[in-house]
This record gives sequence, structure tokens and C-alpha cells, in this order.
Amino acid sequence: MNQKSVLISGASIAGPALALWLHRYGFRVTLVERAPALRDGGHAIDFRGAGVDVLKRMGLFEAVREHDTGMRGITVVDGAGETLAELPSEVMSGELEVLRGDLTHVLYEATRRDAEYVFGDSIVSMVQGADGVRVEFEKGEPRTFDLVVGADGAHSNVRRLVFGPESEYAHDLGLRGAIFSAPNYLGLDHRGVLCRLGDKAGMFFSARHNTEARAGLFCADRTLECDRHDTAAQKRFIAERFAGEGWEIPRLLDIMETTDDFFFDTLTQIRMDTWSRGRVVLLGDAAYCAAPTSGMGTSQAMVGAYVLAGELATAAGDHETAFTAFEKEMRDYVAQNQLLGRRAAASFFPSGGEGGESGGHSEAGEGPAANGVPEAPRSTMELKEYQV
Repeated sequence: MNQKSVLISGASIAGPALALWLHRYGFRVTLVERAPALRDGGHAIDFRGAGVDVLKRMGLFEAVREHDTGMRGITVVDGAGETLAELPSEVMSGELEVLRGDLTHVLYEATRRDAEYVFGDSIVSMVQGADGVRVEFEKGEPRTFDLVVGADGAHSNVRRLVFGPESEYAHDLGLRGAIFSAPNYLGLDHRGVLCRLGDKAGMFFSARHNTEARAGLFCADRTLECDRHDTAAQKRFIAERFAGEGWEIPRLLDIMETTDDFFFDTLTQIRMDTWSRGRVVLLGDAAYCAAPTSGMGTSQAMVGAYVLAGELATAAGDHETAFTAFEKEMRDYVAQNQLLGRRAAASFFPSGGEGGESGGHSEAGEGPAANGVPEAPRSTMELKEYQV
């Protein structure tokens, strides 16, 4: 097989994971990332099921486990701070939980010597031809690659350029949420607190061995439409929706105003009939975002990278054959996880979540636990063996 060149848009999780596997199979890989450097912020993310198996096959399980948050459980409280329930860590933390920024650094260190990273740039156009894809960038000179992979998240730029506007594929689950860093002023010891406030919720959990914390404020809402880059408007929305609430909400709102790593988004699923078009393919949240409520986003990204690279290697670089096999292998797993996401959203805020086509939170086996607290996500996938 001639050494094929692959451009990956996005250097968070799915992109670097794919780069690792593609390099092992003999591909030349370039990653382009809009951000000027690796993103250090972000919430805790977890590995479950097949995602753990892939991490082990990558040889990175121990490196990632060094950053395990070590969460021991979650206390559910009401607005007065009274305990409603105690949850095991598996509900929110999976089999292994790390901060997004820590995982990104592990993946970068594992791939930076074997793949070309281009930070502070983005794709502006692509023209597909018989021999490759000519790509123009915001800053860099045009280049031609054999294949292009959009691993640039739910708001994928590659998807917009090749498949059309986000509105054609995004399905709003009716939830809005903000996450930001905070000092661990509650003195939590590898624990988290979830405060239920009707159609709203606040979260606070220790991070990095209790030296800091992460806070989250979530609400059921379908009305907000603001520029996702307008941080000031997003903070105003959260402040207005949570005004007058109890527990630690007033202090968290004060911290939110001064934090420098505020992240806000609509909880959305991406649903597409196909994840590829010609020489361009989508991966991870860009193709099949299940929403954070699924608890499976990280595992989906890592499993998808493993399968896509394996199918490209098996097909000796024949992208049409590989992309078809990739979708066939992943579709059922993605469907399971997206259903989990819809059910969890509906159970978390029964009056606001979408619930999905399959009965939402009322369906047996995956509904809410006591006090409307979702159960631990569960999905299954038997991983294929690919020869390196």
C-alpha cells in the first residue's frame, strides 16, 4: 500500500486517537486545530466498556489511569442541602474518569512525534478530486491529502463544509449547561455533590486530587438562541435562570463570573444517514454525538477511531470500502448510546428533556433511579481484531 496522507481536523480526543492508529498502520497524518494550543480546560470525562478495551489496546491505559479522578461517590441534595440519595461513582464516572484536558495531553504526547500538528488554523474549503482532496486553510498554504477526517466536535466545521448546515443534523435535547473551574472550597475528598432544583441542577466535584474543583449548572430550556461564542450572553442566561436558588448556587454564580475556562453549550445529538462523502469522513461527536447525558462520548470517540483506522488498514487504503465497513461496524453501538443519551436527558429533567422516540425515561431497564437520578449508562460492543 502506498503511504496515504490523511488530514484530521480537530486535536482533542477523536483526532489524536485516530492519528495514533493510522501511524501504526503506515499512514502519514496531519492534524489541524483551530485553537492556538492544546485546550487544558473542560469537565471530567469517563471510559466505559469498549472504550476501556480500546485504551488498553492503544497501550495508554496506565498513562491515563495516572490522571484518574478517583471519585468515590456522589451525594444528591435538594435546594436546602438535605441529602436525597447517595450514588456510587460508576453512575457519573464510569470505569475510569479523567479531566478532558489531562486526556488530551496524554494523547498528544503519544502522537506528537509521529504526526504533524498545526495549531491556530482551520479549514476554509475542500475540493475533492480523483486523486485527493485539495484543502485551503485560513492561514496556511493550500495542500492536497488523500483523505480528510472531521473530528472537530458536534459543531464540526468539516461537516458544515461537506454535508451542509448543522441545523440539518442537530437534535436539541432541551437542556442547556455550563461548566467551569472552581476552588474546592467545600473541601470535598474525591467526591461530588449533585443538587436537584426542579428543572435545574447544580454540580460540584473535586478534581486533581482535591486541589481544585469543577462546577456545572444545567437547566431544561428550549428558548435560548445565542451565539455560542458569546460568553457574556451565556453567563447572563445562566445567572438569570439560577437567580434566587439555594444550596451553593449563589456562590457558584459569583465564581462563574470570574472564571477563565467557562464552557457553555446546548445538549445536542448529531444524527446522520451517512458519515462519509467521497474522500471525507466524520468521526466522534462530529458524526454521532450522543450528548453528555449518555456518558458514552469519550468511549464512542475512542472506539470510532480504532474501527476507522482498522478498516482503512484492512481495505489497504480503499476509502470507499473502509468507510462503508466503518459505518456498518459502528451503527448499532452509536444507536445504543444515543438512546442512552435521550433517556438520561428525559430522566434528569422529566419536564424538559426530549426523551426520544423510544419512550424516554419511562422505558424499563434504563429509567431514572430514586429521585429522578439516572442509572449508570450501559451499552455493549464486541471489538474486532485488526492487524497492526
